[in-house]
This record gives sequence, C-alpha cells and structure tokens, in this order.
Amino acid sequence: MEFGFSDEQLAFRDAVRDLLRDACPPAAVRAAWAPGHAGFDADLWLQLGSMGVLGIVAPEGAGGLGLTEVDLVLLLEETGRVALPGPVVEHAAVGVPLLASAGSASVGPAIGGGVAVTFSDDAARIGWGAVADVVLVGAGDTVRVVDVLASTPLESVDRSRRDVAAPAATGPVLAVPAGAAALAIDRAVLGSSAQQCGLAARMIEMTVDYTTTRRQFGVPIGSYQAVKHHLADALLLLEHARPAVYRAAWSCAVGASTRGRDVSMAKVMADRAAAGAARAALQCHGAIGYTWEHDLHLWMKRVWVLERLWGTTSAHRARVADAVVGGA
Repeated sequence: MEFGFSDEQLAFRDAVRDLLRDACPPAAVRAAWAPGHAGFDADLWLQLGSMGVLGIVAPEGAGGLGLTEVDLVLLLEETGRVALPGPVVEHAAVGVPLLASAGSASVGPAIGGGVAVTFSDDAARIGWGAVADVVLVGAGDTVRVVDVLASTPLESVDRSRRDVAAPAATGPVLAVPAGAAALAIDRAVLGSSAQQCGLAARMIEMTVDYTTTRRQFGVPIGSYQAVKHHLADALLLLEHARPAVYRAAWSCAVGASTRGRDVSMAKVMADRAAAGAARAALQCHGAIGYTWEHDLHLWMKRVWVLERLWGTTSAHRARVADAVVGGA
C-alpha cells in the first residue's frame, strides 16, 4: 500500500503547523491548566475553523471541505506536536461529522469554530464536558445530545478537571445513520493515535535539543552512546507507528472491512511509541524532566491520558487478535 501524501495534503499540514507553532507555544498550554481557564483558546478555535480544520471531514453541502480522514490525520498529528488544549479530536474527527450526518443546526457554528463540540462513549465521564457547547454521547447505535452545563451549575464545575460527570443521557437522540456511533468511536481512536505520534515526535525533538546543549565532562550528553540508544529506540517506535496510523485513516476513509482491526492496531502502536518517547525523554533529561518548571511534563501527561482514553491497550490488542483469528 502507498502511504504517501499529496503535495496539497502536506501543504495543508505545514500551514497548520505554522499556525500552531505561533498560536500555541508551551506558555499557552500551561495557561490552559490554570484554574478558571476555559481549557482551550477560543480565538485559536476560530482560526482553526476558518482554515477548514474543524470541518475538514464534513460534507461540502454542510459547509465543510468534504475531505477524508486521510487528510485529517496529518493535522491531528500536528495538534499533538504542540499538545493543543481542547477537544480537537472529539470536535473535528467525531462531533462535526455526526452533526452533519444528522442535519443538525449546530454543524455550521461547529465547522466555523464558534462553538466547541465534545464526544464520549460514556455518559459518566465526558472529556472537556465542562467547557464544551455541544456534548454528544454515543452508545450502541444511538448518539444523544447531553447539555451538561444546563444541568450542572457552572460554579460547581471544577474547571481544573477536563472531564465532568454528566447527568443521565436523556437528551434528544440524533438521527444518525446506522453504524455512525461505532464509526465515531473508531474515528476518536484514530484521532488520539495521530496525536500520540505528534506528541512522541515533539518529545524526541525536545530531547535532542536538550542533549545537544547540556554538557557534562566538557561534552554534550548527546554524544554518549547510551543517550543515543534511548533516542534511537524512541524514533524507531514512532517510525513503525506512523504507517499503522495512516493505514487506519485510509480504512476509515474508504469504509474498509478491516477498519476496526486497523484503528486498534494504530492505537496499540501509537501508544507504545508515545510512552517510549516519554520514557526516553525523561531518562535523558534527568531530574530537570520531573520539575513543573520544565515543559516536558506537559507532553508526558497528555501521553498518559491518551493511553487510557478510548479503550485500554489490552482491549485493542484483543480486538486485533480477534480480527486476525477470525480472518477479518
């Protein structure tokens, strides 16, 4: 299979990388952790909307770009590279396509970035539920709209958390096509896997920069063989994970029968790559890597959250094993 991307796809990725590099530096990520902060930059959300990122997989008739997960996956990888605060996977990969398929009036503002959308497969824990304007909960073959803020007094929401216990999912059911809820979860798995690749790449870059400038016994610590081995191992895991993630994006885009197997394989490999990069980065940074003052922890903690989101590694390994044994 050809894993190459077109010049247009790479140019779009580069444009998003430039935007995020300027608009989402580590200081902005830190600010999003502060008590009382909305958890994401509303102005940046509007910029992502105006670029077409948030509506990239929505049909043109709904105001989107009408592209596919293959176009989206590179952009989500860039959001991982900067540890972008906010429900960008839930919004762009899951929420907007669901709203568009249901003909919801909210799809236009969501594509433009005027509202934030989040999604969960568990009404008891909704990531970014405390700050999203539209909350979708998928279960079985249905997707419900749950207005968390309307039923939870804002002053009682701990905004330092990025999830909120939702009320019973009694909101209206979106009239989505059959199988849309399952596809939504697979898209969420794919999106988090892409972000893990971006997180891993950035931690490797940070560590290369640090080990090039940090000196011991008169030489950069990056010249030591053990440090080189740590970074080489981390890069190898990342280079193996990326093709699996890109294959999963293609499977989602074309509705391949192997979609479930492929997104689970992507999740397993991307989580392993991100965890390996975090471990190598921490080992090479040494004590400074543990401190709040250093930026490394912002990326590591995001990796650890995504590892546990959208299914455990063991569950996804079992899904792959079942597909292989069953001949899917």
